[in-house]
Amino acid sequence: MLKQVIVVRGDLDLPVGKLASQVAHASLEAALRADETRDAWRESGAEKIVVRCSDASSLSTLHGECDRLDIPCYLVRDAGHTVVEPGTATALGVGPAPEGVVDDVTGGVELV
Repeated sequence: MLKQVIVVRGDLDLPVGKLASQVAHASLEAALRADETRDAWRESGAEKIVVRCSDASSLSTLHGECDRLDIPCYLVRDAGHTVVEPGTATALGVGPAPEGVVDDVTGGVELV
């Protein structure tokens, strides 16, 4: 089973529309980096789960774990045109990858 998890920062308290756009960026860009699993993930329903971490430090730690485990991922850094400062890390797309591997990184993060 393949899945993708998108982690958003809870401390930013983003408006719903801004949050949705950050989740979309993270999902798309991480999927584009998942060459080996992307098609199988899409054919199996493209499972996505959104979770919330506490702050930038937590998001950075999760991103580091993805890199360490060689999981396709994408860290969204906002352009800063509306709500947050330019370069603010807002979301992290993790996978698609095998469910157990993704859970090793994101299993303890709170559901949105």
